[in-house]
Amino acid sequence: MSQRTLGALIVLFVFILMIFSLGHVGMAMGGGWTWVFLLIVLISLVLLIGGVSSHGGHGNRGKHVDQLAPKVPRPPDVETTDVFAPEVERRVGAAIVQEGRLLTSADEGMSRLRERFRGSGWTPLLTPAEDGAPTLALLPVSLDCAEQIKRRPWLHALLLLATFATTTWAGALHQGVNLFESPDQIVLGLPYSLGLMLILGAHEMGHYIAARWHGMNVSLPYFIPIPFALGTFGAFISLRSPAPSRRALFDMAVAGPLAGLVFAVPALLIGLPMSAISESAPSAIEMHGGGVNIDSSLLLATLASLSLDDSVAGHVFILHPLAFAGWLGLLVTALNLLPIGQLDGGHISDAMFGQRRSAMISIGALVALFGLGVFVWSGLLFWAFIVWFIAGRKGLPPLNDISRLGTGRMALGWVAIAVLAAILIPVPHDLFASLGIPCPYL
Repeated sequence: MSQRTLGALIVLFVFILMIFSLGHVGMAMGGGWTWVFLLIVLISLVLLIGGVSSHGGHGNRGKHVDQLAPKVPRPPDVETTDVFAPEVERRVGAAIVQEGRLLTSADEGMSRLRERFRGSGWTPLLTPAEDGAPTLALLPVSLDCAEQIKRRPWLHALLLLATFATTTWAGALHQGVNLFESPDQIVLGLPYSLGLMLILGAHEMGHYIAARWHGMNVSLPYFIPIPFALGTFGAFISLRSPAPSRRALFDMAVAGPLAGLVFAVPALLIGLPMSAISESAPSAIEMHGGGVNIDSSLLLATLASLSLDDSVAGHVFILHPLAFAGWLGLLVTALNLLPIGQLDGGHISDAMFGQRRSAMISIGALVALFGLGVFVWSGLLFWAFIVWFIAGRKGLPPLNDISRLGTGRMALGWVAIAVLAAILIPVPHDLFASLGIPCPYL
């Protein structure tokens, strides 16, 4: 999960907490103390992300105004003509953009250029122009600056243990047990805690392993603990270098959601048989504790039919803590697979279709999200605004944005898109009912 996505989740949790406070829903901590602690967590998170994102420089304190004036840097004297034959060259800000012909394969050319520019303070970028011709851009950004960042494994371990504690607390609280009063019943919080931690951890480690496999500089997962609500704000990794190719970008993006599903699906298959069927629509408190309509998702309904039977169709379940963790895993997966901006799905779309087509897909997905929020479920409007403001903008493309994905990766990308649809689309009769159209399947 990227830092922008994490920001969206933070705002979402603030929104949820406001609703519960206005509804006088009791929490483990008093209302005033809840908001004080939330403020501390948000300030700490901003400081943490700021520290992680910094590149180890000393800043601009103490410099004179004339020293801070923008200057156009000079490119290094690096041989590129055996890789790229420039026909047109122009300045775009501080960058140098050349249009011409590649004299070797994009993969081989980028490998040579990366090695030659390493340590120079400049980054080469191969991208297709509007007419499809190759373009070589030289950016005054160092590939090696991230290596100066001091790693802090103790911080990752501390946040992991703290999040395990808070999710265990939240899991027990969802079962009606306050561990301060009954610490001997800690086992009640473990199914939810272990399930959710495995799902979030697998998601982030999927990103981490794929990024490291392709030589990208990336941090270990940062887990964010909170002692109320769901017990965590989620987790994120800090990517400190650009993807070397479309293949690397795709592998890193798709590995997270698919790895999370490896644990979310078994959590639902095991937890659903232990869940209780609600005889009526659940209250807000029950929904907070894990109430969900089985038919609200094609994938959830399919898993329910595998672990139970078809008679559960249309029922509302008060989910067992393990199943609740699995259901949250599906939501996290769906959020990240949206083909928008810097979400995992946006990166997958960039790798599959290229930056320009992906930008059009991103706009279409945002419009569809807003449309569904207006005409189907108003709750989606909140997600649409969060995605638009926080994750909607594109990041730096891969260094080699010319080499395309192979058949295998394209097929896996379509599988990821199918997974997104299976999570978000309800069972057909619910979909038709939400649109006010008689369902032909009934």
